[in-house]
Amino acid sequence: MLILGIDTASAQVGVALGGEEGVVAQVRLAQGRRHAEQLAPAVQYVLAEAAVRLSDLAALAVGIGPGLFTGLRVGITTAKVMAQALEIPVIPVASLDLVAYQVRFTDRLIATVADARRGEVYYSLYRSVPGGIQRSGEYRVGPPSDLAAELVATGGDVLLVGDGALRYRQQFAEELDRVEFASPSFAHPSPAALVELACARYGREDFLRPAEVEPLYLRKSDAELSATVVASSRES
Repeated sequence: MLILGIDTASAQVGVALGGEEGVVAQVRLAQGRRHAEQLAPAVQYVLAEAAVRLSDLAALAVGIGPGLFTGLRVGITTAKVMAQALEIPVIPVASLDLVAYQVRFTDRLIATVADARRGEVYYSLYRSVPGGIQRSGEYRVGPPSDLAAELVATGGDVLLVGDGALRYRQQFAEELDRVEFASPSFAHPSPAALVELACARYGREDFLRPAEVEPLYLRKSDAELSATVVASSRES
């Protein structure tokens, strides 16, 4: 049983291949948000290096965000089209979960923080549990100060991870007393984590038909907001 994992929710393009025995190949690229240009060659490279054909795949896994709108569309559309052509299911996984999973071996509260631009972050909180992580609460979007206030209220040690944690590191360091920052190497969603989590879900038959997969958007895109502003101006 082999699963191909794709995540393009961040500035990184991540592709991994693996199964019950672990990940056998992966590629991670973060060069100028060239998702549309980099994804197909990355998929081809991973399959070729592992000597695997598309027909060998049992399922496709895809990171569904929240994250960059353009990147998400590239990754999710690619996964859906490939799965439809191969007649295999898709396993969607929130990209914030993939970041948190990389730092699961900690006794601190994990806060995954992704840069949402416009002075905001996407975030979610997790606790380490046997075999992985457990999310506490919903996926949210808001200014870094909202997250900082919530973490202050918990009163415990916190591990911040993600590109949003790095971007607003100084602000978090000033507002939080008991905080640690994860390495920049964990800043983006892990395609290896995507495959590992997807394998467990595949075994439980926790997957979807390609047409059922949708991105996890927590707010409107810049284009949608601009259109709303234009429409409001015309109405007034």
